[in-house]
Amino acid sequence: MNLIFTTSYSLCIFVGSLSVLIMCGNLLVIISIIYFKQLHTPTNYLILSLAVTDLLVGVVILPFSMIISVSSYWCLKDLFCKVRGSFDILLCTSSILNLCFISVDRYYAVCQPLRYKTKINVRVVVIMILVSWTVSALLGIGIAIGPNRGQYNKKCPLFQSTSSTIIGPVFGFYLPAFIMFTIYLKILTVAQRQARSIQNTTKTEATVSKTERKATKTLAIVLGVFLICWTPYFLCITFLPLSNYTIPVTVIETFKWLGWSNSMLNPCVYAFFYSWFRSAIRMIITGKIFRGDFSNSKLL
Repeated sequence: MNLIFTTSYSLCIFVGSLSVLIMCGNLLVIISIIYFKQLHTPTNYLILSLAVTDLLVGVVILPFSMIISVSSYWCLKDLFCKVRGSFDILLCTSSILNLCFISVDRYYAVCQPLRYKTKINVRVVVIMILVSWTVSALLGIGIAIGPNRGQYNKKCPLFQSTSSTIIGPVFGFYLPAFIMFTIYLKILTVAQRQARSIQNTTKTEATVSKTERKATKTLAIVLGVFLICWTPYFLCITFLPLSNYTIPVTVIETFKWLGWSNSMLNPCVYAFFYSWFRSAIRMIITGKIFRGDFSNSKLL
């Protein structure tokens, strides 16, 4: 009993700390992009949508998932369990679809810079964001309301264990991940070709190209971190029906927590690679933005 209490207490501290870090980090990203006018760009609007997704993971998913984990007699098949599962799938799918659209944005910025402003504008980005959230909502609702099966039907699970989840990972994870990998591989090829011919460009053109390549590198790292955190979980979910549900629940739940922790890492990547984010953080944390109108401040 003492061991169970200690484990539950430690999990509460861990999840509470993780939730706070997720909320604080992503709130800084959201406030920075909304407040500073210089950051009102198509790419940053997609980053804003991704930050909102990560914020909701810390606010909605983690607290309820902690309750499920520490409650030994959590026997829910009602609306609460369905809603939690639906939001879980919705936010995970929304994250990867936002990343997928970010890769498209980076493709035009690096590979077709002359057509970038005509192809990627605010209207197009708004459509991308609406598509990512709508598709994610439909997928989340469709899978979450499906019937559970097997050993997992006696409790509200931290993961969906129906046979239909094979469809979910394919269209919500594997296919977008393959598309993003292909796009970034193309971007890498073009960027290397640009680097070899950079001496033939003007100084201004070289600066723009360098800036775009740095942004692309940063967002590629965000994608890589996402895949590292979520791939183990999706592999387990994919092979779960094929293994006749013999994969231990604790293993899958551990990988699930690893995936959720990704929502904390994206702001860390921005802070490390983006000077504008570091400048914005300093102005927000010191309260400078509350002492006057600094929305037009130059952060770059």
